[in-house]
Amino acid sequence: MAENLRIIGDTLPGVDMNAPLLEVEDLRVEFKIRGKRVPAVRGANFSLETGRTLAIVGESGSGKSVTSQAVMGILDSPPGYITGGAVRLHGVDILKQDEDTKRGIRSNHIGMVFQDALSALNPLWSVGFQIGELFRVHRGSSRKDAKKRAGELLDLVGIPDAKNRIGHYPHQFSGGMRQRVMIAMALALEPEILIADEPTTALDVTVQAQIMRLLKEIQEERSMGLILITHDLGVVADVADDVAVMYAGQIMEQASIHDVFKRPANPYTKALLRAIPRVDTLGQELEVIRGLPPNPASLPGGCSFHPRCWAAEEKCSVEEPPWASVAEEHRSRCHFAEEVYRNER
Repeated sequence: MAENLRIIGDTLPGVDMNAPLLEVEDLRVEFKIRGKRVPAVRGANFSLETGRTLAIVGESGSGKSVTSQAVMGILDSPPGYITGGAVRLHGVDILKQDEDTKRGIRSNHIGMVFQDALSALNPLWSVGFQIGELFRVHRGSSRKDAKKRAGELLDLVGIPDAKNRIGHYPHQFSGGMRQRVMIAMALALEPEILIADEPTTALDVTVQAQIMRLLKEIQEERSMGLILITHDLGVVADVADDVAVMYAGQIMEQASIHDVFKRPANPYTKALLRAIPRVDTLGQELEVIRGLPPNPASLPGGCSFHPRCWAAEEKCSVEEPPWASVAEEHRSRCHFAEEVYRNER
């Protein structure tokens, strides 16, 4: 980690180690499709401190993964374009850097675990070769040293018989083991920030818990900042420190994970919490959020959630809701945030 701090100090003038580890300000992303501009992220704001875990949650299509790709600098362009905002690493806006500098930041300071490990891994190369390549390309390591480091990383993430499995190919691992390989690759160059995009997708409940526990243990051991992207608040309940709830490209609520579970201040957050299966509702019908998320190309007026919201009134369909602070470090984008927070709606 110390070597990484030296590298970033050399390559990014103006680094302020007292600034937040990561700060996203008014981030906006659009897709240009058939000549039409479609908003995907609409003014996202959040920050991440060293050693803390931020969960970004919401239904599919809410803009979570696009936000993480924009932060990581891997947004496919075209059709996606960052049209506004800033992404600051130690106070320096990485969006304004040249491509070589951005590549260095991705390599050394921000790692990412993708949701589909089988697609993200190259089926033609062994997992040991793919992990070792990071050391050969970015650290100038010999093949022997790179292979050794690959084995150490596989052991770190709990791959049984790691030294003998570095020559195996992705298809020779189970889904959970492939996800561990992806985590090993993301951690290889000791990043300060790890972004995990739906890291438990398509895994059974037991393996989900193992992966989340592994991420938490490594994050605490290395004092990294960790961003978890998920659609399930239940998955991150015991892992996250803070949460940002996204809907239709906007962050609807921000607070500590404890505050969100105890007293949500947004109807959408309440709906997500009600949809989590619970042991005390065994045999009862699961609650669902009525309707479907809006088409980003034709968003409704006012609050984007109002067509699906039980608490909506007429002004919700014509006036975009402002941010409201319902408690210290607890904000909600809702006309009735205070009432929802007090459980009066």
